[in-house]
Amino acid sequence: MLSKKTLLMVGVILVVALNVIGLSLSNRQPVSDYGMGRFGLVVIAPIQSAVTSGFHFFGDIWRHYFALVDAARQNDHLQRELQQTSARIDACSEIEQANQRLRGLIRFQQEIEQKVLPAEVVGKDPSPWFRSVIIDKGRNDGVAKGLPVVIPQGIAGQVVAVSQHYAKVLLIIDANNAVDALVQRTRARGIVTGAPDNECIFKYVLRQDDVQEGDILIASGLDGIYPKGLRVGRVSAVARQSNGIFQEVTVTPAVDFQTLEEVLVVIESPRPEPEAME
Repeated sequence: MLSKKTLLMVGVILVVALNVIGLSLSNRQPVSDYGMGRFGLVVIAPIQSAVTSGFHFFGDIWRHYFALVDAARQNDHLQRELQQTSARIDACSEIEQANQRLRGLIRFQQEIEQKVLPAEVVGKDPSPWFRSVIIDKGRNDGVAKGLPVVIPQGIAGQVVAVSQHYAKVLLIIDANNAVDALVQRTRARGIVTGAPDNECIFKYVLRQDDVQEGDILIASGLDGIYPKGLRVGRVSAVARQSNGIFQEVTVTPAVDFQTLEEVLVVIESPRPEPEAME
């Protein structure tokens, strides 16, 4: 007994043979309504049509397959180019933002009277008890403990520890830091210290002092650390108790410590020249 596979192959061979015979006969004599010509039209033509349709079908599949492969290859190439372009755009955007910040620092450096040293924030203190950052300038660069750290927007903090190449800056939002400040509008004076939620408290402000929400606080310069006139923050809330001699004043710092990246360390304050003796 012949297998189904063998029978199928034999059938295909017979179909092809009949098709070839029919083609050769039809080429040798003109087609007529009777005899072999009619046989070719009735029997061979449908087979030819089926075979031709099959070749066209598989040819279309073959062409579409290669077209899809080529489209997939082009798509992968375009995806890689898109990723590279996006990366370049992100890098350019980051450079532009850094340039804007640095231009602001340069302008502030030219305006401020004190000698300052630019530094970059390279780390944050992981301790929950202190709010501080690490900068990439240290003792070898002239940084010393106790120096103030500022940016164009205002006061950032104070250097509390120094190594050869790095320094730790205690931010003004830390409860252990303090800035002698005054209200720019009324000159009411107090001490700004850190508080939870990245806020500050303006302490020891007398109840009769005129302090209102929105007032600007600046450094008084009386603590001997922070240069006078630098912005500390803005009054965000004022509460006057029925008893007591002080107000409760909440202050939003002028510096956004969540986005702090570059700072200026105030190396030395200008010393007044001695008056000439007559």
